[in-house]
Amino acid sequence: MFEALLGEVRELSKKKPDATLSKSKVTLINAVLSDLLTILNSEPEGKYLHALEDENLPQVSDALMMMAQFNTVLIAFRARYYQSVEVGYERYWITKELLAAWESEETQDENDEDHQ
Repeated sequence: MFEALLGEVRELSKKKPDATLSKSKVTLINAVLSDLLTILNSEPEGKYLHALEDENLPQVSDALMMMAQFNTVLIAFRARYYQSVEVGYERYWITKELLAAWESEETQDENDEDHQ
């Protein structure tokens, strides 16, 4: 959803960078940005992120700059938590749950080896 909005704002910026975004566009963009903020606020780069001003509607170019910052943090997030693991080129989102499952599997494998 974010990528689609970013693409639309980029297109608007090419045509009318100084135009002011409508209230409905800001509301739509902020709905997506708010969801992203719940995930990205705890990231090191997240402290620079915030939703668009809906009191003083931003220009398209300002919105694009803010959304480009979100995009940069999303790229860093993916690099940090989406990794190739072992052989086979399988890729996984590295989550607490996945790490716990892997640790449980390792423990089970070790127990199985001990019983043989």
